Amino acid sequence: MHSALETGFNNPIDTAIKNAHPISYKEAQKYDEVPYDFVRKRQSVLLEYNEQNLIVSKGAVNSILSICSSIDMGHEKNTFSIESYLPSIIELYNELSSQGLRTLGVAIKNIGSLIHFTKEDEKNMTFIGFLTFYDPPKDGVIQAIQKLSELGISLKIISGDNAHVVKNIAQQVGIIAPRVITGADLRSISDAALFHLANQCSLFAEVEPNQKERIIMALKKSGNSVGFMGDGINDASALHNADVGISVDTAVDVAKEAADIVLLEKDLAVLSEGVIEGRRTFANTMKYIFMATSANFGNMFSMAGASLFLSFLPLVPKQILLMNLLTDLPEMTIAMDNVDKELIQKPQRWDISFIRKFMVVFGLMSSFFDYITFIILLFFFHTPISQFRTGWFLESIASACLVVLVVRSRRPFFKSLPGFKLLIATIGVLFFILLFPATPLATLFGFSPLPSFLLWTLFVIIMCMTLSAEIIKKIFYRSIS
Repeated sequence: MHSALETGFNNPIDTAIKNAHPISYKEAQKYDEVPYDFVRKRQSVLLEYNEQNLIVSKGAVNSILSICSSIDMGHEKNTFSIESYLPSIIELYNELSSQGLRTLGVAIKNIGSLIHFTKEDEKNMTFIGFLTFYDPPKDGVIQAIQKLSELGISLKIISGDNAHVVKNIAQQVGIIAPRVITGADLRSISDAALFHLANQCSLFAEVEPNQKERIIMALKKSGNSVGFMGDGINDASALHNADVGISVDTAVDVAKEAADIVLLEKDLAVLSEGVIEGRRTFANTMKYIFMATSANFGNMFSMAGASLFLSFLPLVPKQILLMNLLTDLPEMTIAMDNVDKELIQKPQRWDISFIRKFMVVFGLMSSFFDYITFIILLFFFHTPISQFRTGWFLESIASACLVVLVVRSRRPFFKSLPGFKLLIATIGVLFFILLFPATPLATLFGFSPLPSFLLWTLFVIIMCMTLSAEIIKKIFYRSIS
């Protein structure tokens, strides 16, 4: 009747009670209620039943015992002082908890004809017993946790349940932790101590909502990226403060609003799948940034340098636009590129210093071969302006496309093959630029066909640049590591 008549926020415990004991409560009348709060850790309802006005309280066992002065042993409605029974009650409570059973205490009190009460009336009550609940781990949770561990993610349990329950649940899902930190421990631990302790301990029990937030903040301050998963109203603060707050579609509204992600599937495997997809996306995004910044820096450096000693523009605006369009085509497929296994297994971080070094090293390498192309076209072959522009156009695009295939991975090219779409886009662009100067459209852009000896010369330059990129890549990553 308590669970059926209380009007606080919905929770699965009350739902389980009502489903397990579908009794008629129409003969009972509720007069008043003191809702649950995280300080008292109990909830009380005043109702009339069998011509008696009763306060019925349920909540954390220690909280319920603290307001009880007697115990109902079921002997013809006689009650006894609870003092002598407390050791047995606590022993049974610990035994149930060690079996993984979530346990609540229940107490009642007859208050005569009163129809209103406050939390101050929660005293001198009669303890009548326990409510026990078993919530087994979902199928596949052990495999999901193992997968997260393989991805370098350490799992911690932060729960309001008592230490025995938390430790039992942890053992069921394969988390072996020698120590459990309780809410009482946290109250005596400074933030500085928690900064170190939060990383070392995996189990936190009997934790209050504000303490969950403290643990999250301590983990973040120690350099961790923290995800927190919760579905209760007491999880809202932690969900809000975590780097990634995760809830489920059956959670209370407050938790779902505080979360960044709401899971629609009742399967923890989606967490590891989400991590893998996120790391794949991050890795491919970084590839694009590396390539775009180094290519743009190299082109800018080449264009600026060429303008110092050329009497004409190396490329006119429409040629530059076409070059940028063609070099962007393979890079647009990077989002679907293959990702090396080590980038999936280990989390990566945004490092602007690394990006800057990459941009300068490979941008200058690109410019070096651009200048070689300039010198050969002008001083060795004395090409006219249209052929000079055509030659640099071909060399710049071809080398950019091939270098993309090289620098997209730290591994040697033959040990990390590109994705199918990236490979097709690269081959397509190379064929296009090879044939384009011989088409009628080329004259619209100011290009002209190149003799075969020039094409072979450019081919050698491009191959040398591609090989150099592979060698420089190896030296660059070795020096960085």
